[in-house]
Amino acid sequence: MNYSYHDSPIGRLLLAGDAAGLRRLHMDEARPWTIPNDWNERPTEFDKLRQQLDAYFAGSLQHFNITLAARGTAFQLAVWEALLAIPYGQTRSYAWVATQIGRPKAVRAVGAANGANPIAIVIPCHRVIGANGALTGYGGGLERKELLLRLEGALPLAAGSASSV
Repeated sequence: MNYSYHDSPIGRLLLAGDAAGLRRLHMDEARPWTIPNDWNERPTEFDKLRQQLDAYFAGSLQHFNITLAARGTAFQLAVWEALLAIPYGQTRSYAWVATQIGRPKAVRAVGAANGANPIAIVIPCHRVIGANGALTGYGGGLERKELLLRLEGALPLAAGSASSV
């Protein structure tokens, strides 16, 4: 597995993948990650993704064009695929995701799969909110979730904030 880091407006991101595609996009400061000894640091390996992330944070990119290779259970993969169907600038509930994958009673399991998403931002787990509209748990922290949703226009800008993250 190859990896590198990318500085972003929400902190340092760990990018990791192999020939199959991107396997991890991890918010390093939110949940510290130990790099396995058999991984290789490749500073330029993810240049295309870095450019897309910069454009996303600048508000000029709504869809990532990168090969994804997330690993997970069949259930997790179904949840993560459903997350990719949530349009930029919109939110959906955990119940909506559960219904999308044909498991309408699996709302809590959807929440757990959402929290296990290994490719944050690109697989937009931040777009999932509580049925009552409340921002709920986020591996990157609720502050980051709110910032990402404001960036996308899914939440109104906070008083006195700029239009970008």
